[in-house]
Amino acid sequence: MTTVPWHLMPVPRVLERLDVDLDGLTPEEATARAALGPRRGEPTRTTLPAAFIEELANPLTPVLAAGAALAAAVGSRTDAALVAAITGISALVGGFQRVRTERALSELFARSAIGARVRRGGTERLVTAGDLVPGDIVMLGPEDVVPADCRLLEGEGLEVDESSLTGESLPVSKDSAPVVGAHITQRRSMLYEGTTVSAGRAVAVVVATGPATEVGRSLATARQAAPVTGVEARLTSLTRSSVPIALGSAAAVTGAGLLHGLPLTENLASAVNLAVASVPEGLPFLVNAAQLAAARRLADLGALVRNPRTIEALGRADVLCFDKTGTLTEGNLQLAAVSDSGGPLPADRLDLPRKAVLAAALRATPPARQAEPMAHQTDRAVSVGARRAGVGVRRGAPRWRRTDALPFEPSRAYHATTGRTVHGPLLSVKGAPEGVLDRVARRRTPGTGQATELDAEGIRKLGETAEELAGAGRRVLAVAERRMREGEELTDEAVRDLDFLGFIAIADPVRTSAAPALARLRESGVQTMMLTGDHPATADAIAAPIMDLPEPKVCTGPELDEMDDAELDELLPTVDVIARCSPHHKVRIVQAYQRLGRVVAMTGDGANDAPAIRLADVGIALGRRGTPAATAAADLVVTDDRLETIVSALMEGRAMWASVRAALAILIGGNFGEVTFSVATSALTGTTPLSARQIMLVNLLTDLAPALAIAVREPTGHTGERLLKEGPSRSLGAALTKEMLLRGVITAAGAGLAWTGARVTGRSRRAGTVALAALVGTQLAQTLTTGGLDRHVLIAGLGSAAVLAAIIQTPGVSQFFDCTPLGPVAWAITLGSITAATLFGPILAPLLRLETAPPEADQAEDAAEGADAADGAEVTPASR
Repeated sequence: MTTVPWHLMPVPRVLERLDVDLDGLTPEEATARAALGPRRGEPTRTTLPAAFIEELANPLTPVLAAGAALAAAVGSRTDAALVAAITGISALVGGFQRVRTERALSELFARSAIGARVRRGGTERLVTAGDLVPGDIVMLGPEDVVPADCRLLEGEGLEVDESSLTGESLPVSKDSAPVVGAHITQRRSMLYEGTTVSAGRAVAVVVATGPATEVGRSLATARQAAPVTGVEARLTSLTRSSVPIALGSAAAVTGAGLLHGLPLTENLASAVNLAVASVPEGLPFLVNAAQLAAARRLADLGALVRNPRTIEALGRADVLCFDKTGTLTEGNLQLAAVSDSGGPLPADRLDLPRKAVLAAALRATPPARQAEPMAHQTDRAVSVGARRAGVGVRRGAPRWRRTDALPFEPSRAYHATTGRTVHGPLLSVKGAPEGVLDRVARRRTPGTGQATELDAEGIRKLGETAEELAGAGRRVLAVAERRMREGEELTDEAVRDLDFLGFIAIADPVRTSAAPALARLRESGVQTMMLTGDHPATADAIAAPIMDLPEPKVCTGPELDEMDDAELDELLPTVDVIARCSPHHKVRIVQAYQRLGRVVAMTGDGANDAPAIRLADVGIALGRRGTPAATAAADLVVTDDRLETIVSALMEGRAMWASVRAALAILIGGNFGEVTFSVATSALTGTTPLSARQIMLVNLLTDLAPALAIAVREPTGHTGERLLKEGPSRSLGAALTKEMLLRGVITAAGAGLAWTGARVTGRSRRAGTVALAALVGTQLAQTLTTGGLDRHVLIAGLGSAAVLAAIIQTPGVSQFFDCTPLGPVAWAITLGSITAATLFGPILAPLLRLETAPPEADQAEDAAEGADAADGAEVTPASR
């Protein structure tokens, strides 16, 4: 179906081709068609066997397989079986984790699924977009998101916002007539998935779903071309660099044994298993686990994540652009005051002249439908305020009846209504002062009918009055009217020569928690920018106390329109507020920041915000007030609309990378310590004191549960500010390298001290067991030091230590792992060596210029980096 030119066909031919009529498919037909083709919202589920195979498809598997084969070749079949088992278990756990992650993300995605009204068997019903099939008849109205690619059958005043698909900012008129135009922007008879109905109503038939839609094909292309981020590149580099290290350590041990005259077969087994030990096979698994844990915590906070890449991008975000309404404020606009020539009065103490102004504003307000809320909050505030003040539309306009209207649009900046009264047609206008005052010619005192001419000076003074009202953080609307001639049509050109009546002031209470949340962001190096459609004076009055700035730098949308891209790039880093900001301006702002190399998080709630949300590195939809279009475009859906939740989400993104850094340091640093100890002892004695089985036991006890517990731990209450300064580019850069080196040296030192002490006081086999215990114990001690009092880290660390003690002290099991039970003296040497090596860490850290921090600080900062996490990092916008 994807190649069928549906836009060329007349409606009867379309229905015939799809074998459906206007009553829609029957439920049985819909079920049958669902089994034949791809459907939206149902990503391909990875099965556990497939995930297991994909986990094995990495550069480390050939090294592990070669190690098992060589071990079997030299006669150590048990060791070969252990290597194969460890490799398989690691891949199985990783595959299980991936399947679990996809399932969890699918559940989160389903919470914000787009709905569709469909006609099946002549009956309308509400389904999710994922349940649609080709041939379904769907009904669409204003603000609805088109749920699939559709051919229009019937349209009534239909206009569609296709900006998210074509980049065209203006709504496109649609009708059902066939069109010849081949380009997507010319197909007026087609509706495309993800676009939004701006006005009118439609009946359409679904012609493509899922990957067969225009959006589906675009997403497939985007996935194929997804850029590798700095973090992904770093993890790939770590994985690949471990291969030559593994081979080099094996060669060193083999060479040392040969130099000491030992047989090749005896050395080869130890060398092979040392190579296996130095491979960080759990690396991809840890990152996936950390992302899933962060996504779950975000869901508990009220932030739903669509893709794990969102968390990676959250950790790198250094610019946050947010709406004022509902984010900084309560999002509940209320009528605050009404002003006429005598000045403003509070809404609860209006006199007759000001009630006349409010009545005119109510006439210029679209009527509320019983089953639907009013589209604009300002209109709701006027309507509710008038009702509470006992004001109706016929005050000052006897027997008024609405006849026509020009709805509010950002480019129009006002709402105009015509109505018939006993005195003839009346035009009522309500809108932004700068949009209305340019159209007034007189000033009329409400209730008297007396009007005086206004010159430029008078209009300027009215503008100053509006600024004074807005200076208290209020949204100000100007109200004007005039009598119309009989037969005069309502057009934009007719809205002029008006009589100014007064101003309406509307207020939105500011959240008390907004200022501390913004302060946390600024202290962490995240630039914040408030975007609002309000008057500049209103925006300034709200921003000054919340942003703790005496004079916030305020710029307006019209000023941005006068700038080219270079001027905009230079301006944005210095601006705090954009007033009179439209969805088009939001798109330009995102593009400008991305040209500057910044990682942008953009919030929005309207259908027209969808392009900016989709374009941003992290698109954030406000779920409580957000339209389906904004929610569908977003990477992150904040269900409570609070700025504090957005800050918490940012902290979770950075906390995840702090935890990943610590887990990787444990995993790779511990392997480095094992290799260092084994190579050093081989050079001294010709053989490593650790057998193949002991080396694998070390990895099982130190790499799996403890490192996983560190990766998925929840950030503690003491880490917030340091975590906000943390980021993946710093976490996985030089700081990680230094921390791995530090942990490797400490691990090798602990094992070396224990091995030396045991050789002095006992036999070589006992020295090997003591070295094994110290090697595991030193790594677990560092894990517990990093994890602090986290319950899961304590359980994993102490549990692994208990397992090690049980293995060593249990006859039979101890012999299988080439160990010997230890007495009090040997355990004392072990514990002493672990303690000494762990305390050696803070002494060694300054030599590496590595800042050590208490457990609650997560060792989150690298003093050598010396700059805020947001500044100077080389970043790549997340693939979306």
